[in-house]
Amino acid sequence: MSFVSLGLSDALLKAVADQGYTTPTPIQVKAIPVILAGKDILAGAQTGTGKTAGFSLPLLQRLTENADLTLRPRKIRGLVLVPTRELAAQVYESIATYGKYLPLQTQVIVGGASITMQTRQLRHGCDIVVATPGRLMDHINQKNISLGNIELLVLDEADRMLDMGFLPEIRRILAYLPKNRQSLLFSATMLGVIKTLAATILNHPIEVEVAKQNATADLVSECVYGINKDYKRELLSFLIGSNNWQQVLIFVRTKHGADRLEKQLIKDGIRAASLHGDKTQGARTKALDYFKTGKVTALVATDIAARGLDIEELPHVVNYDLPQVAEDYIHRIGRTGRAGSNGAALSLVCPEEAYLLEAIEKLLKRQIPRISDTGYEPVSLRVIDAPKKIAPGKNSGKKDYRHADKKTPQRSNEANKDTRGNRSKKYAKPASR
Repeated sequence: MSFVSLGLSDALLKAVADQGYTTPTPIQVKAIPVILAGKDILAGAQTGTGKTAGFSLPLLQRLTENADLTLRPRKIRGLVLVPTRELAAQVYESIATYGKYLPLQTQVIVGGASITMQTRQLRHGCDIVVATPGRLMDHINQKNISLGNIELLVLDEADRMLDMGFLPEIRRILAYLPKNRQSLLFSATMLGVIKTLAATILNHPIEVEVAKQNATADLVSECVYGINKDYKRELLSFLIGSNNWQQVLIFVRTKHGADRLEKQLIKDGIRAASLHGDKTQGARTKALDYFKTGKVTALVATDIAARGLDIEELPHVVNYDLPQVAEDYIHRIGRTGRAGSNGAALSLVCPEEAYLLEAIEKLLKRQIPRISDTGYEPVSLRVIDAPKKIAPGKNSGKKDYRHADKKTPQRSNEANKDTRGNRSKKYAKPASR
């Protein structure tokens, strides 16, 4: 099947051809005709399968068909809600790319940027707004924006928005939208809470799902390194240096941990940057741009990068810390193995994280292969003993565990030597016991 058979306009087909795309992905094949027919849709697809183009192309065509090009200022008729600034930037770029031959204007509204500048842009008018819920509510409260003419609403990565606590903002935003509209809900996972939300905002939706739930990309190879947490950084630097990795996305659990690991990697001679929610929008954009263009080798990020980052042919993802929510593992490693490219996902797992690994493997319904030859004493990841209470959150009420390995593995004296010399010493493989 080709894009021509989907019913897209000549202007959109030309823009798609300019990008070198000839064959639509399964989610595009199933979703685009439904959206062009004016129907609501509840769509679930494996991350990296082309969901953004799946709604951007028909969104542009639907709004072009009803456009009043003489109207000044233009009224907002399309709204795309996304969970993060990075995803907002990606969606905005996609809409701009596919719509370059169309007379539509798009604005992006996210936190971390000047609200005054955004207000000026909104006053000039536009056809489509791509926004994060929090910043959009700021503009609504300040009466900088009117949503009374919205014809088409898109909720992208809806499950992530709920995970991040945006449900109250989403409900308030919906109250400002006309009831007579077309609504599209896209999500990487189709959990029960998503279907509950869909029931409140969609009108007789067509359900589309092209990949089984809780599945990882077929082209991603996965493995687990069992290692004491104190030696994770040494092993990570060794893997990057000895294998000459040129681009690796590293996930950590906390903002402080991201900054700390960035500094440690730089000391090890690895060009690194960090990306997390405490960074200004300018700093986040700069770090991501440096990573995409190869100015830095390693990007250390929290889970704000687990959704929406589309980095062409990203070869390596490392879970330096396992995620607290098992589903986030799927989204993290989904940053690699995209668009037909192969990728590798490595997880450095200490005994304290064994219960998180168990939850991930239970979700996947399979065991992730273990790598034992790390240069350190073998670390057992066996989970034992009674459950204990964990911090409130999405996994509240689920089990956490004490672990068998209480004793810190001892390494040889050779492995404890200072390795901050020249590059060959820096990445010398740790001595085995």
